[in-house]
Amino acid sequence: MAVGDYYLPYTSTPFEGPEKLLEIWFAPSPAHVPDAHAPKNGRIGLRNVPKQVWEDMLDIVKCKVLSVIEGEETDAYLLSESSLFVFPHRIILKTCGTTLNLLGLPRILEIAHKFASLPSVYRCFYSRKSFMFPERQLGPHREWKDEVSFLDAIFPNGAAYTVGKVNGDHWLLYLTTPGQSGVNGETAPSSPISFSSSPLQSVSGEENETNQTLQNIEIGTPFTQDYTIEILMSNLSHKARESFFLAPPVQDTPSESPSIIGRTLSATIGISDLFPPHLTTLDAYAFDPCGYSSNALLKWSDGIEDGCSGEGYYTIHVTPEEGWSYASFECNVPLSTSPSSSAKDIPDLHTLIRRVVDIFQPGRLSLTLFISNANNNNAEEDEDETAVEAAQRTFKSALTAQRSVSCSSGGSVTGDGSEQKDRMLYKRTDKINYQFGGYNLAFASFEFR
Repeated sequence: MAVGDYYLPYTSTPFEGPEKLLEIWFAPSPAHVPDAHAPKNGRIGLRNVPKQVWEDMLDIVKCKVLSVIEGEETDAYLLSESSLFVFPHRIILKTCGTTLNLLGLPRILEIAHKFASLPSVYRCFYSRKSFMFPERQLGPHREWKDEVSFLDAIFPNGAAYTVGKVNGDHWLLYLTTPGQSGVNGETAPSSPISFSSSPLQSVSGEENETNQTLQNIEIGTPFTQDYTIEILMSNLSHKARESFFLAPPVQDTPSESPSIIGRTLSATIGISDLFPPHLTTLDAYAFDPCGYSSNALLKWSDGIEDGCSGEGYYTIHVTPEEGWSYASFECNVPLSTSPSSSAKDIPDLHTLIRRVVDIFQPGRLSLTLFISNANNNNAEEDEDETAVEAAQRTFKSALTAQRSVSCSSGGSVTGDGSEQKDRMLYKRTDKINYQFGGYNLAFASFEFR
């Protein structure tokens, strides 16, 4: 089968596109995992957990692994319902539909303890956009208060927030901060001081030999920068949606694999060009009869102002059916708010937002930038402008300023083709900045004018 432009006849039971996003840090950085100085086949920490163990955990969540790409620092699992990212020191589980994301948390804690000698949680984050069909959710996901209660049973001193309009699009966040102590020693967040001056506590409350290893990591080891941009889009245009429906199969023609169709689609509509292809390893999947998911691993040493480098990711998930169309984009590569100098560079935040929105053409969207306080120098800070204020300025300029969009012959919006059209313009309906323990948040909502 191939991707084609045609009438969209497919209807189904409503599907919940907005994802549940669980992120668990077991240490401040890869350098703080017990085997940091003794890698096995180049892998340390949670990356040594066997694939089958993760698959068994995902059975609890009610989703399956479709494919995996292994990078130098990260393993990216493409799932039947979104994505799983495994780093040496943390894990990100993002699932859509009626998956039971939080029910995987106790098993993840057991896996980290058993297979990576990581008995404590350094930080935990759980977030999601407001559901389209909350009545269809199962288990603790039926209501936000139930999700909070579930997490509070594990992390007694966590904090829950609602960001945005309660009677409109809003974003929900639960987080813990280092330095808290809970009833369950092995799952309670631990203080950063623990990694340099005092041991972590095992479930029995006794000093753990593994934790003593963490204690011996040299002071001054750089902590991992934490930067996450999300673009959550709904009411996608008909033109944007039609690309994500598979064309009917041609009789007596061999069918292509979902991965091949996904990669072809990615190139056709411009997803492959969101970041420089020479820095990107892309894994994509086209669902039958409709839908799309992709993970990408990115080398971001090029184009970053402060000279840092690393391996980041982005992930995209699309539900194209009319009535509940939705697309999400998430990326952890630090993006500057200063214009990038070359198409070969990592794009600046302004450029990336435009590229993503031009592909999906949403009627409504929310953007969140979640950035650690100690590592937010990649945002342009003129005089007293903070990182989140710079982000808010960029959100607005990217979405409300008039410009023409250049389209390639294949239909992708790349900015360097010959066919011109006016881009969609938006009005901002919400702007909220938050300060949490160690993090800043910029949240904004926009609607098509």
